[in-house]
Amino acid sequence: MADELERIVALHDASNIAALIVEPVPGSTGVLIPPKGYLERLRAICDKYGILLIFDEVITGFGRVGSSFATEYFKVVPDIVTAAKGITNGTVPMGAVFVKEGIYDAFMNAPEKAIELFHGYTYSGHPLACAAALATLDIYEEERLFERADKLADYWENAVHSLKGVRHVIDVRNLGMVAGIELESIAGKPGKRAFDCFIQC
Repeated sequence: MADELERIVALHDASNIAALIVEPVPGSTGVLIPPKGYLERLRAICDKYGILLIFDEVITGFGRVGSSFATEYFKVVPDIVTAAKGITNGTVPMGAVFVKEGIYDAFMNAPEKAIELFHGYTYSGHPLACAAALATLDIYEEERLFERADKLADYWENAVHSLKGVRHVIDVRNLGMVAGIELESIAGKPGKRAFDCFIQC
């Protein structure tokens, strides 16, 4: 599957591709666990062609996979990581972007009298969000919640996989504390059974 990236690079030329962004474990598409070696292959291809590798860790960050981030779990270091949700425990919206040192330096070593990383968002650095993030990060550390998630992962896996064989359950996938339970579609009404289950939950 990763080789498809090389086909795209050949088609469009690497000089026209700035970055590849992936969810290490895509959540919105049903918790799709990457095949062994997939993320490593993406890293190698990006290195080969000088393409930045970006991990969207909104779902997998902050202990959800039993490690601090999926980058740690899979031992693949992207150039950029995007994060949100878990940074404030979902109490108030906040996002963050982590970059490798070289990328940081490229922005921060701007010419004299230039504004570094000239961008802005209406609510950048909102004091409430920052306070929630700092408090959340302290709790993660003090209560060792990443380690706790790692210890609970087997229990969670057994619990979600106990649904195998239940009527209408056609697949169960999980990694750490993230799971996807796929339900059989109702003929002619794709998504209805899952939506009905969602409403009942």
